[in-house]
Amino acid sequence: MDSTGDSSQQAEAGGRNWLVPVGGALGLIVGNGPISLFAFAVFIGPLEREFGWSRASLGVATAMCALLSAISLPIVGVLMDRFGVRRPMAIAILLFGLNVAVIGQSSSLAVFIALTALAGVTGAAQSPIGYVKSIASYFDRKRGLAIGIAMSGIGIGTALVPQYVQWLVGTLGWRMAYVGLGVAIVALGLPSVLFLLREPPRGRGAAMAQLLGLSLREVVRGRTFWSLAIAVLLVSIAANGALVHVVPLLVERGWSPAAATSVLGAAGAASLVGRLLAGYLMDKVHATYVASAFFALAIVGLYLLASGTNAVLGMIAIGLAAGAEVDMIGFFISRYFGLKHFGQLYGVLFAIFTIGAGLGPLLLGTLYTHLHDYTVGFIICGVGLVVASLSVLTLGAYSYEPIEGRTAKGKQLKSA
Repeated sequence: MDSTGDSSQQAEAGGRNWLVPVGGALGLIVGNGPISLFAFAVFIGPLEREFGWSRASLGVATAMCALLSAISLPIVGVLMDRFGVRRPMAIAILLFGLNVAVIGQSSSLAVFIALTALAGVTGAAQSPIGYVKSIASYFDRKRGLAIGIAMSGIGIGTALVPQYVQWLVGTLGWRMAYVGLGVAIVALGLPSVLFLLREPPRGRGAAMAQLLGLSLREVVRGRTFWSLAIAVLLVSIAANGALVHVVPLLVERGWSPAAATSVLGAAGAASLVGRLLAGYLMDKVHATYVASAFFALAIVGLYLLASGTNAVLGMIAIGLAAGAEVDMIGFFISRYFGLKHFGQLYGVLFAIFTIGAGLGPLLLGTLYTHLHDYTVGFIICGVGLVVASLSVLTLGAYSYEPIEGRTAKGKQLKSA
């Protein structure tokens, strides 16, 4: 085995390295997704009642947040490739916490949209990008599981943060709930980055591994990138649109706000399971089959939710798919494009995911505002999931196999 393989095995054997995905899980509980997207679902009702703002208008806030985050993510990725992950993330966590706390002082729709949109910039680094970059540098054969452990933090956050916000809103009001969110971001995120996250290794074997990989310019010339990008966008639109609107949807069906929020919590718990399960399976089975199966689950979940057959089971299915998708972005990048420009490539694809996360709520909110019903929106999302499932199945064999499975690299570079 070459020195890269020796370095990889030694890294994975070290118990300390498993603290990196654990730190990722803790930090991502208060990551950009749970805070800017899923916690927002709880604020829709109070903001409608106090100001009379429509769901379409509120959807603009989440869409702008997603757009600015998408613009910022590739830049964050380039900075992390050049300067490391810990310092940019620590600074971003402080700014993100302050930004979220200030949103609660909004008194006009324009100010609310502006401050929410700004959170897309300040929260860009408090996303999976830095955590997954660090993990991909330390893990090879068990990379899927390690990424799954870290990404489980998003599932925990999706389950717990809305409950925390619901309690804050009921106890202190929606304005102080935003302050409480800002405090939580700093209190949990900053220690995770400072004490558990590690910079990518600088040893000889690690340096050789980092040299393997394609640039963004090379990647965008191939079909693989665009097939993956289409799948990421469509699944993000469908899953996040449903997750954001499930609380107001169920309240209209007669559920109490607390009960409706608990369904969102069930989806968050399912996404936690989905991340761990998908991570484990991707180390055992080709990831394209794993992805397609999870996306099919989301189609079933949309039907159960839209038809009213079983909203809880439907959201669990959607949560499983949403959890698996985020894991797969980092895993697919490392296996199809390599690690040399991982930060930049992850930033671009996660930006596409983030755009979908903003478009999904906006799409469903706009259709609801005009049609007073979510059915058409769910049908569109279901069709998108079918296309996404077919897209990942076209990706083909990995270009960068685990160390013991690698073949001649010149041929593999062409296939990417």
